[in-house]
Amino acid sequence: MAFLSILDKQRTVAGPGFNRWLVPPAALALHFCIGQAYGYSVFKLPLQAACGWKETQTQWIFSTFIAVLGISAAIFGQWLERVGPRRAGVTAAFCWGGGYLVSALGVKTNQLWLVYLGNGVIGGCGLGLGYISPVSTLIKWFPDRRGLATGMAIMGFGGGALIGAPLSNKLMEFFGAMAKDGKGVSALVKDGAAVNHGVVMTFIALGVIYFVVMIIGAMSYRIPVPDWKPIGFVPKAKACMTLGHVHVKNAWKTVQFWLLWVVLCTNICAGISIIEDAAPMIQHIFSKESMGEKAAVTAAAAGGFVGLLSIANIFGRLGWASASDKLGRKMTYVVIFVLGMAGFALLPTLGTQHNLALFVTTCILLLTLYGGGFATIPAYLADIFGTQFVGAIHGRLLTAWSTAGVVGPLLLNWMHEHQKAAGVPEAERYNMTFYILAGLLFVGFVCNLLVRHVDEKHHMTAEELASARAAH
Repeated sequence: MAFLSILDKQRTVAGPGFNRWLVPPAALALHFCIGQAYGYSVFKLPLQAACGWKETQTQWIFSTFIAVLGISAAIFGQWLERVGPRRAGVTAAFCWGGGYLVSALGVKTNQLWLVYLGNGVIGGCGLGLGYISPVSTLIKWFPDRRGLATGMAIMGFGGGALIGAPLSNKLMEFFGAMAKDGKGVSALVKDGAAVNHGVVMTFIALGVIYFVVMIIGAMSYRIPVPDWKPIGFVPKAKACMTLGHVHVKNAWKTVQFWLLWVVLCTNICAGISIIEDAAPMIQHIFSKESMGEKAAVTAAAAGGFVGLLSIANIFGRLGWASASDKLGRKMTYVVIFVLGMAGFALLPTLGTQHNLALFVTTCILLLTLYGGGFATIPAYLADIFGTQFVGAIHGRLLTAWSTAGVVGPLLLNWMHEHQKAAGVPEAERYNMTFYILAGLLFVGFVCNLLVRHVDEKHHMTAEELASARAAH
């Protein structure tokens, strides 16, 4: 249809003199919206109260859309490179916003499978496309500062929960699912029908809000002409950096792709294990049993701890990714893994000694490393494989996120339950998990050290590159 031509890739190519700094706000608009994924836990109890579902029935919604994120990014990454970020961003808006509307219907009709379909599958596709489209675009606009570019894009995803979780709670209050008590503390009302109505209306409101914001962001995308460079910038090959391009169909056949897959998977598995269980983890370790009534960490304090971790995640994404422009990607990951191994190995001692301040500080450091590893990987891919298909290659690498998003929480929950069944004191039940996570980071550390230049036999010839650009 003619009116859809505004989404065509050629309509997004920027003209001479375009200010590249206008693109990061568009990328952030999408990532702040889909970053609600990290705040989805605010709906666990409301969904159970609204529909009578059990915790075991709702706990897999998060894992579902993380799994679908990686799968959809892998499948549609090459399509993104062909049609451009605007069409992909608009599609992401329909999926992410529409997923909430489908889930609202599921809550209204008490059909859990519709919530899995809406937020999990349809929303997961929106996550995948919404995640990789700005990253691919910004890398092409900032060849001189790839780390900064990916950090600017991906920091929005880490910060989405800081906006999405409070917004969700406010909407549930507005629509009657939650109310404040005499002390001003908000909690679910006891009327199940009122909670159901409030959750339904909150899902509808979020779907509309996120759709509008993402559409505005997607329509603001611009892409540079091929091989565009800032004035005065002369690219130079550095450690593990190529000046050529590797086709997406060949990238996954290289050992470098799979080494980086493990690098990302181990980093995410460690970080997401803390994120997903942060509040109960700190309450268990610093419980009344181990600290005493007055010194124990309260639910409110645990909520503040989660907020601190979110902030650390945000600034870690921008800080470590930007630092990689100076340190180099490989050395940045060396620092991330060394500090991560030390941090996880230290946590059991800090917990056993009841050193709450150092425990929290260490967790904050670990979350900056998690965010930094997340944000640095696209720039690492661009260095290794070139920028022509970096979006598609990044999409395929995100299957590591799908794997870690399932394995990490499973590992944490299994180990905690195993330790509990073995009679381990409450304050020490996470110790073995922390050591295992340190071991996983060691695996990632070794894989990062093994990364080398891609053999030139995998590089596209000048004719292949010209043909690929004409086709895309």
